[in-house]
Amino acid sequence: MNITGAVLEEIGLPRPFAESQPLKIVELRLDDPGPDEVLVRIRAAGLCHSDLSVVDGNRVRPTPMLLGHEASGIVEKVGENVTDIEPGQQVTCVFLPRCGECDNCRTDGKLPCIPGTKTNNAGLLPGENLRLHRDGQDVHHHLGVSGFATHAVLNRQSVVPVGDDVPPEIAAVIGCAVLTGGGAVINAGKPQDGDTTMIVGLGGVGMAALITAISLGKGKVIGVDANPDKLSRAKELGADEVYTPAELADNGVKAPVVIEAAGHPKAFETAVSATGVGGITVTAGLPSPDARSTIAPLGLTAEARTIVGSYLGSAVPSRDIPVYLDLWRQGKLPIEELISERIRLSEVNDSLDKLADGKAVRQVILFEN
Repeated sequence: MNITGAVLEEIGLPRPFAESQPLKIVELRLDDPGPDEVLVRIRAAGLCHSDLSVVDGNRVRPTPMLLGHEASGIVEKVGENVTDIEPGQQVTCVFLPRCGECDNCRTDGKLPCIPGTKTNNAGLLPGENLRLHRDGQDVHHHLGVSGFATHAVLNRQSVVPVGDDVPPEIAAVIGCAVLTGGGAVINAGKPQDGDTTMIVGLGGVGMAALITAISLGKGKVIGVDANPDKLSRAKELGADEVYTPAELADNGVKAPVVIEAAGHPKAFETAVSATGVGGITVTAGLPSPDARSTIAPLGLTAEARTIVGSYLGSAVPSRDIPVYLDLWRQGKLPIEELISERIRLSEVNDSLDKLADGKAVRQVILFEN
């Protein structure tokens, strides 16, 4: 079938992206789903720093590539081996499929799936399949999703059914921002009763971590960001205290659970410095591969502190997404508050500039209405 999508032809074009137009809105050919795959009509797709990092070259991927990894939609067709999902169901797309059989999948979400990671890096679907083409040329898949398009073919492992009561933009954002930020808190940080949780970096993932920590009600929640507007927004969402990094250092504020969600080496240093004695620093951001941080090892030893990495919130999506949706339905997790703007596919390059400038939390492309 013919579809319309946003294809990255060349990595590293200069800013502003509104002028260089790294993403081209083009018509492509999408194959029918294979035996273990589903065809999804995309309803909403969020813009994330993981998309931006491919555009600006911090994450080198094969091109041409149809971008977008945080999306939701309606299943229109299923492959012959797919028996547990039906056309007409709404699904959340997840960018790290899990085979459920490799050594990493046996770590209960701590480590990313080995074959899923391999095919993601190659720009393929699980099984090393490729379903996108344009003018006789293959087009690569982005993290097994390629959600910046009217339709997508995904492996069954890359979708989680969600109820019809979930708005499409919430179903999209839960698949990356909430899984990553919320999971960094619940699965990796694991705050106990009375623990203060601090979030360093209040973009989409950081704000998701913030509202998740608030929903747990374990203790105080602190937001940290250099952008005053994001600090104000964190207070509106229920943060007990907010600080710029400089204010945090000047006041000597520390917490037993600190989540770094900025993906920047300075933010990582801030998070480590703000972790209390015996505490845990969870790093969930994805900096450039060349980024380096400087920390004092003595503080880790003498104060018995821990640093852990959390990729995709150490999540098992089929297990965790229903948990977040239950919190949302109870009114405890205001996922809709993460969405700073709803846009059209044609506005995607302008929106990448806003994301790069730190002026957006989560911008969501809507494909309907």
